[in-house]
Amino acid sequence: RETLLGKRVDYSGRSVIVVGPSLSLHRCGLPREIAIELFQTFVIRGLIRQHFASNIGVAKSKIREKEPVVWEILQEVMQGHPVLLNRAPTLHRLGIQAFQPILVEGHAICLHPLVCKGFNADFDGDQM
Repeated sequence: RETLLGKRVDYSGRSVIVVGPSLSLHRCGLPREIAIELFQTFVIRGLIRQHFASNIGVAKSKIREKEPVVWEILQEVMQGHPVLLNRAPTLHRLGIQAFQPILVEGHAICLHPLVCKGFNADFDGDQM
């Protein structure tokens, strides 16, 4: 099934959603692994521009080693770039919504409970 029907899309991630009651309606919590996948090119550019890396290879190794400067640059990059969240099947326009991401610990995407109705989602193991 995985090789026949499913294809991986670049700059995307998939995870279980959990409730984030302290989040604003326009924010979502992204795990660090997903955030670095989504914003990797921006982080590489930031590392090179701020002279933490001399080339793309060095920048990628800093990301792989999860150096503290990577998370600082990731925070800066995330402030200016919203992310799109989609829950399949997308049957109407509220199935895809944009959110301002923030980094969270763990492996699950955090959402405010009030935005779940548009996605027809709940917190019993649904993935986005």
